[in-house]
Amino acid sequence: MKNVLHFFKSIHAFAGNVLFLNLIGMVVISLFEGIGIFLLIPLISFTGIFEFRMYETSPLHSFIYMFQGISKDISLPLILVVYIVLLVGQGYFQRKQMILNGKIQQGFNRKLREETYKALVEANWGFFLKKRRSDVINIMTTELSRVAGGTQIFLQFLAALVFTFIQISLAFWLSARMTILVILFGSCLIFFSRKFIKRSSSLGSETVELSKAFLAGMTDHLNGIKDIKSNTLEKSHINWVRSTSFRIEQNVTQLIKLRTTSQFVYKVVSAFLITGFAYISIKMFQAQLPQLMLILAIYSRLWPRVSSIQSNLEELGSLIPSFQVLINLQHECLRANELDEEDYDKIKPILIQKELECQNVYFTYDPKVSTYALQNINIQIPANQMTAIVGPSGAGKSTLVDLLMGLNRPEKGSVLIDGTPLTKDNMLSLRRSISYVSQDPFLFNGSIRENLLLVTPNASEEQLWEALEFAASSDFVRKLPNGLDTIIGDRGIRLSGGERQRIVLARAILRKPSILVLDEATSALDSENESKIQAALDGLKGTMTIIVIAHRLSTIRNANQVIVLENGRVAQFGGFMQLTEDHGGLFSNLLQKQMKAAL
Repeated sequence: MKNVLHFFKSIHAFAGNVLFLNLIGMVVISLFEGIGIFLLIPLISFTGIFEFRMYETSPLHSFIYMFQGISKDISLPLILVVYIVLLVGQGYFQRKQMILNGKIQQGFNRKLREETYKALVEANWGFFLKKRRSDVINIMTTELSRVAGGTQIFLQFLAALVFTFIQISLAFWLSARMTILVILFGSCLIFFSRKFIKRSSSLGSETVELSKAFLAGMTDHLNGIKDIKSNTLEKSHINWVRSTSFRIEQNVTQLIKLRTTSQFVYKVVSAFLITGFAYISIKMFQAQLPQLMLILAIYSRLWPRVSSIQSNLEELGSLIPSFQVLINLQHECLRANELDEEDYDKIKPILIQKELECQNVYFTYDPKVSTYALQNINIQIPANQMTAIVGPSGAGKSTLVDLLMGLNRPEKGSVLIDGTPLTKDNMLSLRRSISYVSQDPFLFNGSIRENLLLVTPNASEEQLWEALEFAASSDFVRKLPNGLDTIIGDRGIRLSGGERQRIVLARAILRKPSILVLDEATSALDSENESKIQAALDGLKGTMTIIVIAHRLSTIRNANQVIVLENGRVAQFGGFMQLTEDHGGLFSNLLQKQMKAAL
């Protein structure tokens, strides 16, 4: 129930007074329906089947007398006209209320979607290092969709509560003793239904975990589909999907069984309750038959609402875990926040005059562990020169670059920009001056033009072709069926690995950065195109700061300085030829191994 209240507070925080306006609409609809039921009294009176014998002190006396004081020729048409007006009025307000319900539901879902995505993209890089990407996608799609359904159920739950309260009030006015009797029965029933709600919540949590597992598995399978096909691993992956699908089926079946069981119990109990209620009313309270019929008519409409309240609570119980997962993700993102949207357009790029520097830098991915990914890093990266960072796999090259770009913060020591420490205040300004090209190039399913304009929306046609020319891409782009407007598929799958990297490189240059970071960006290029990129990089020296991570050491011959990392430490640094001539050094050993492998 605590989580249900949290859900209500969240909806109220979004809808504000509109939610209360919605509740007022529900009250009006319920009153129309209640008054319509009351019209049964004079209608029964006109049939002559039953005779009303009520004292003048009876609460119904004045209502009935109002119609009995008018001749039947007028009062009967009047009652029917009033009944029609009530039905039309109820239908009109019900339509308005349903539209308002829809606006609240869709608006609240939009708010959750926007808030969650905003919190995600404003979180720091460390947050994404700890989170599985498929889990975030699952929350933003499957769980958010379940929350959308929960919003509708919650509004239905509110409507059922309001209607039940109004109908109980009317029934209480007719007969307090009989109404109290039914309320006691109903309250006991809802109280003992707590185990259904608790079990429903447990199954809802299981549903969330199964959704995460299935999406994570499917993401891994599709990302590795080439390996699966190449190594004939289809059967094992089909078995995994079959097993997971069976668990999902069982989970949904258990939810259905739970809900149908609770509804069956309610129907059985309601049958006994209404019969016992009628018997007690006649034998103990001496209720008049017309009055008893009226009360039974009210409760025949009221009891399904009571059942609906219980059913809605169960459904909310199964959906609340999805809402909780969504809120938890927002809170995690807010704790990792590094950006305020309002200040984004005010961020100006930094123009580095002298150097980027690391002073006594230590970094670990897990502060609870004493092992460092980087230790005692003291380096200087001169402005407008090319610096290469090399070393064996796992040496800490990408980790160092992440620190230099402000994606991660040192555990100890400082990163300096022209002598000024890199902090949260100037970190985004640094990133505004950087273009980053990764080993795994990011391209979305669109045209080459759209992918290039992603970072520079106002670039001209001439600027696009200049960037492509620099990245040795113009020739192959011109040969494509639609040139710049050729659709390249999901993650650029219709292009070769080298072509994808060259398009991403062209996009990076199009931004005209003051710092260009290439993380194995030429690893998929052939020798001819690699030499073209090297020549282009040489042409950029003196105009921007270039940082290159490279495994293929032949690509960094013209670097101004080379930093060699080993086990998170700086093993060597100096010029390419200087390090090559140091035959006992790590760089010379790596170079010799690559030369032997090439032979």
